[in-house]
Amino acid sequence: MPAPAADDQRRPRSACWPAPRAVCEVLLEEEHVYRPDVLGWRRERLPELPATTPILVRPDWVCEVLSPSNARNDRVKKMRVYQRCGVPHYWMVDPEDQTLLVYRWTSEGYLLILTAERGERVRAEPFGEVELEMDALFGDEAA
Repeated sequence: MPAPAADDQRRPRSACWPAPRAVCEVLLEEEHVYRPDVLGWRRERLPELPATTPILVRPDWVCEVLSPSNARNDRVKKMRVYQRCGVPHYWMVDPEDQTLLVYRWTSEGYLLILTAERGERVRAEPFGEVELEMDALFGDEAA
């Protein structure tokens, strides 16, 4: 998943969400540190990122980018941990299939609320106010 350009000021920032964070360690379970591919917090829960890691506040959104070497881990093991720890939103991006799966936390388990593929435009929780162009997610320039 390509990172946004540092000088790209065209996208509005939500008052509720800081910019998503990549390469960040978070303590989700006692003595277990995780490093999701991308994660984020609501501003009211984490107004500023701490200077030290791991971060002790559970993220509000986690995104894992699947690869052939770790897909099972992301689909099963990490998903179970995120569910158990109450992470409200979990995305799985599959670059090989060029799909996005969006899950919402429920006490019974994650509920699949959106599936999307290349060529579609979607509004995916928790960023429903932003339209996401799937082609851009997979590296194509926005039309």
